[in-house]
Amino acid sequence: MAEIGAHLLIVDDDERIRGLLQKFLIRNGFMTTVARDAAHARRLLAGLDFDLIVLDVMMPGEDGISLTKSLRETIHTPILLLTAKGEASDRITGLEAGADDYLPKPFEPKELLLRINAILRRMPTQPDETEVPQVLSLGPIRYDIERAEMWHGQEMVRLTATEAALMRIFAGQPNEPFSRADLVGLLNRDKGGPAEQVQERAVDVQITRLRRKIEVNPKQPRYLQTVRGAGYMLAPD
Repeated sequence: MAEIGAHLLIVDDDERIRGLLQKFLIRNGFMTTVARDAAHARRLLAGLDFDLIVLDVMMPGEDGISLTKSLRETIHTPILLLTAKGEASDRITGLEAGADDYLPKPFEPKELLLRINAILRRMPTQPDETEVPQVLSLGPIRYDIERAEMWHGQEMVRLTATEAALMRIFAGQPNEPFSRADLVGLLNRDKGGPAEQVQERAVDVQITRLRRKIEVNPKQPRYLQTVRGAGYMLAPD
């Protein structure tokens, strides 16, 4: 499976644009979470860490410039502003507010992708103080990350192809939630083609089946948790 990409937050009041950006970025290897306005973005940022924020400037209520200034008081997450205003003075205003880049609308999706990758390359690499162990403990269950194998004592737990793909995703970033849309995109990338594409509804079914193999009580999951408003998360011992 390809490496799981950076986690992006897309903030735009236009539902159609949010959806298009999310699908495009997932296809290009990113995890994505969407917010409909500044208030929604603040709630997500209070509970989740993101690698980059793609933020529309012209939004009802608190606009993107104001939100950027406010966020810069507490976080250093890179911000890429999107706006219909393309004048030099508008770009300067956005950059002075603390944005890392500024892309006028309309734009080519390829240019957005190039700018996102350029910003991420400029970010300093932080030492990983919480290195993921090679074996995750889930109560009596052990999951060998390198071999992608699940064991219950001396007995191997048989996983379907989709269950195995889900475990690879979750084990790659334990204690980090994945939305259904993120999982759909990553699972379909893992399949390597358009055939038998996984749908969001099917993700819930696969999670239920995987819990039966992991949890002592699948109806009250301890390890494969549901995170309200964010999706699913693997929480090992």
